[in-house]
Amino acid sequence: MYIAILGRQPALGIAELERVFGGNNVTPLSNLATVIDTNSLDIQKLGGVLKAGTVTIDITSGDWHKVNQKIVQHYTRVWSSFEGKITLGLSAYGFDIDPRDVQKIGITLKQRLKRTGVSLRIVPNQESALSTATSHHNKLGLAQNKVELLIVRSKNGKIVIAESIGAQNITAYTKRDQERPKRDAFVGMLPPKLAQIMINLAHPPAGTRILDPFCGTGVILQEAALQSYGVYGSDLSEKMVRYSRENLNWLTDTHHLRFDFDLHEGDAMDTKWQQPIGAVVAETYLGQPFSAPPSPVKLDEVRRNCNHILTEFLKNLSPQIDSGTPVCVAIPAWRNKEGRFTHLPLIATIAQLGFKPHEFSNISQNDLLYFREDQVVARELLVLTKI
Repeated sequence: MYIAILGRQPALGIAELERVFGGNNVTPLSNLATVIDTNSLDIQKLGGVLKAGTVTIDITSGDWHKVNQKIVQHYTRVWSSFEGKITLGLSAYGFDIDPRDVQKIGITLKQRLKRTGVSLRIVPNQESALSTATSHHNKLGLAQNKVELLIVRSKNGKIVIAESIGAQNITAYTKRDQERPKRDAFVGMLPPKLAQIMINLAHPPAGTRILDPFCGTGVILQEAALQSYGVYGSDLSEKMVRYSRENLNWLTDTHHLRFDFDLHEGDAMDTKWQQPIGAVVAETYLGQPFSAPPSPVKLDEVRRNCNHILTEFLKNLSPQIDSGTPVCVAIPAWRNKEGRFTHLPLIATIAQLGFKPHEFSNISQNDLLYFREDQVVARELLVLTKI
């Protein structure tokens, strides 16, 4: 049994976990964390999970005092004969407590262990939960003597305590994002972790070939290659095809990977793609960027243009892929000043285009929106299956 600490937009993490582990095996505790019933979990393959850990203690109900008591009793016993120095981080989720109260657990444990000759270093808490960066840079969860306890209170008051198996490798994400030889802010910068989420939402069988018909600078193709999928991309722009090629060559050199990839120029509205196609994952055309919500007239114009392009793309794609082929595409949704979204009309008629939406157990497809607080154009993720 594992706990996953979810990212800024938790629905994306829950959806990703459902696709990878099955909806029946994922039980959200709150909008911060979920429990996964599985025997193994690799956090570096999950873009929507900040930290993960194996469950060690369940408390049906109780307060912070009871949490303190349970942790100190359990780990005084477990670590009483530990050889070497232990580094301990503590992160509390769903509790309204001062970081100093979190720290007190570590201080009490340190005093108890000192009597048995065991040395304990505590990672300082600026907040009640350590940041992903702090956990990552302290290598918490990656060795027997580098421990982070994830203390999660669910909506119904149940408390679950887990030992971390690691945090997101933000250093690797940054390298894959910023050190690639070719980047282009004008066409949009798809974060590698979002590309990873989208591939997992499609969840094709291992080793199949993934098509990205809007490949841009190749972020989705790069993440697919890292997960040992076949890689196939096309783009309307010859420049983007060239950029993808250079970035994939860079990936083979820097990550010592050996993989084949196919790239060619082509308009997604009428291109004929080569088989096999095991899945389709793409950030499609998002329309023009906006720094402030556009006027209703402008929004209507942009929305109609995007809807036309993406409808024609799906019409073109549908007869070229087999029934049952998984598809995950990012399409635009526009956010107004009140935080409400305007969606593309094609969502309501997706079945007429030959696709059916995936039904999630714990969330709705409508929740799959990726955006920053200052963004007008959000990415709405459609998780589909070819009918």
